Amino acid sequence: MLSLSRSASVTVAAALLAAWGTSARAGEGDPDISKGNCDLKSFCVGVTVPGRPGGSHDGGKAPGRAKSGKAGTGPKCTVEKMDPQPPPGSMYWEDQKSGKGRAVYSRTCNTGPDGGPVNETFVGGPGQPAVTVDPAVVAQQAVDKMKLSGPDIASPRADGTYVVGVPMWLWVRQSPTTFGPNTATATAGGVTVTATAKVKKVVWRMGDGGTQTCAGPGTPYKESYGMKESPTCGHRYTKTSAKAAGRKFALTATSTWSIDWQVTGGGGEAGELTEVRQSQAQVAVGEVQVVG
Repeated sequence: MLSLSRSASVTVAAALLAAWGTSARAGEGDPDISKGNCDLKSFCVGVTVPGRPGGSHDGGKAPGRAKSGKAGTGPKCTVEKMDPQPPPGSMYWEDQKSGKGRAVYSRTCNTGPDGGPVNETFVGGPGQPAVTVDPAVVAQQAVDKMKLSGPDIASPRADGTYVVGVPMWLWVRQSPTTFGPNTATATAGGVTVTATAKVKKVVWRMGDGGTQTCAGPGTPYKESYGMKESPTCGHRYTKTSAKAAGRKFALTATSTWSIDWQVTGGGGEAGELTEVRQSQAQVAVGEVQVVG
């Protein structure tokens, strides 16, 4: 049973009677079924339909225009799929072809004590409910458009040679695909979502067992800084890479992307997603030899 408020009942009624004003031959189906207002066996209220003599079939002619009535005092209508279905070529098909998900339905409305029941048939779709689109899924589609990648490592340099005990400054280059912000929009099933992504943190695994977690891209080093520690992201090696594979430490930088998304054009739904990307580098670390 469909439960409607008074205002909703009048709205449904107006759509119902407007659709009845068009011949079933137009192939638009029945508003009760196609718009999801009623199930195959339904109870609908909200209009007063003038009574008219009728058989079981009206040849696609529309009933008279309805007047809105009080909720609960309008006609009671039932919609049922005919079982068995009429054979192909039957007048019930209204010059339309059977099959392909289409079917013949019978609708009966009780107009009250002043008029008998109004019966008619129409050709419509199967009345399947509309597919509900999950905005989070659409948001993920927007993220896929961004082509997010791992950190673009600026330091340590692949061709650099570093020294045990000397502070190493760690930082990454920033771009929309490697650090953000990056924004993209996707649409599916009438739902449009805009997502914005930015790196929340970078975790550095230095290859010597040490790990550094940095909240930002790091600070680029300048010669004027001398032997100072990085104020934002750094590491100090305590041993050489001489015994490591290829005589270099295998460094891994892992970025965690924080993504905020919101449905645009109404609805107000919003949420968050997280993506992880990774980059790798080789670091050669030696030690200063002192001759005395």
